[in-house]
Amino acid sequence: MEKVKKFKEFGIQPESKGFVGDKIDVDRIINTEIVVHDYRIETSKYPGKGNSKCLHMQISIGDQKRVVFTGSTVLQYEIQKISKSDFPFETTIVRDNKRLEFT
Repeated sequence: MEKVKKFKEFGIQPESKGFVGDKIDVDRIINTEIVVHDYRIETSKYPGKGNSKCLHMQISIGDQKRVVFTGSTVLQYEIQKISKSDFPFETTIVRDNKRLEFT
């Protein structure tokens, strides 16, 4: 009888790890100090808004891990300017008129 391989024997790892914690609306963390641990930018579920991209962030507030999703083009632009070697970092997201920005 032929030996059947197990999936784990292939050594395949996921391309990106999932984020941990409950989703929190970005409006609930405005003007609150957070730590950003990681991020990714993916195609948005709402293609007609902004640049059709969505920023996913793994954050923590105190010792609680949370996940934030936002279509903010300013936050997407700013976070891409930060070297991955500088993660995690502390910041506060503020609203300047209708724009969200890191401070």
